[in-house]
Amino acid sequence: MLTPALESDAGIGAVAPAEMAEAVAAALSVKVGRGNLYLSRELCDAYLAGIDAVALLERDRRVLIVPLIRESGGGLLLKVRNRHGDRVIHAQEFFRENGYLEDFQERVLPVQWDAGAAALAITELPRFRE
Repeated sequence: MLTPALESDAGIGAVAPAEMAEAVAAALSVKVGRGNLYLSRELCDAYLAGIDAVALLERDRRVLIVPLIRESGGGLLLKVRNRHGDRVIHAQEFFRENGYLEDFQERVLPVQWDAGAAALAITELPRFRE
């Protein structure tokens, strides 16, 4: 299983404290619906701590959620969705440009940390066209 980037390795993300390890393991998924990506607070705390913006990239039939440093001045906002601290990424434009389904059905998809890409990788995101 891939682990989050250590601050000393990549300068981004954070390693989850021991007491959060179980919650993070259960939270290794994202919800997708209407062109939005919904991330739990636990997932963001473990892999995107202190990150306000991300870039979405398509690589090897996976969608990468790449954390951006504040100085980069761009990307998609990682917006706070509720009091619990869950986050949402409005990704409609990315979905349309890359042929991903943007329907009303909500799907829960696996996600894992890809240390080589320094990003969260979503697999199994359905496409509108192949």
